[in-house]
Order: sequence, then structure tokens, then C-alpha cells
Amino acid sequence: MEFGYWIGWYGVALGLAVPIPQLIKIIKTKKLADVSLGTYTFLVLCLLCYLIHAIHIRAEVFICAQAVNLCTNGVIFVLLIKDRRRG
Repeated sequence: MEFGYWIGWYGVALGLAVPIPQLIKIIKTKKLADVSLGTYTFLVLCLLCYLIHAIHIRAEVFICAQAVNLCTNGVIFVLLIKDRRRG
């Protein structure tokens, strides 16, 4: 396998770590007031578009990255929506 292939998977691993601290903080504190619903709305839509494109071009590394990122950020998005409905 070539360097570019492995560096792509390394990027996936780093990218997957991005939403984890925010998710842990939300779960521990149960506070969502300072988390932007607008930001997560656009982020989830962006990730969905990237996933559709990755599927279209059959790029495994990007399909994996976007699918997992969509799931983790989607959890935060759903928690934000539920919190806003309660408040």
C-alpha cells in the first residue's frame, strides 16, 4: 500500500477523535446551552453531503470517515434538539 493510502486512514483516525471531547463534556455536565444548534445543523448537513459524495466516488477512507463522523456528531445534534425542545 502506498503512503497516501495510509495517511488517509491516519486522517480518519484523527478526525474521529474531534467530536469525542464535546460529547463527553455534554454527557458529564448535561449542559447544552453553550453548544450552537446552528453549527451542528450545518455540520451534520455537511457531513451528509460528504458521505453521499464519498459513496458516489467509492472512496472507502472517506466513506468510513464521514459515516462515523455523521454518527458521533449526529448524537450531539439529536441531544441539542431534545434539549431545545425541553427548554
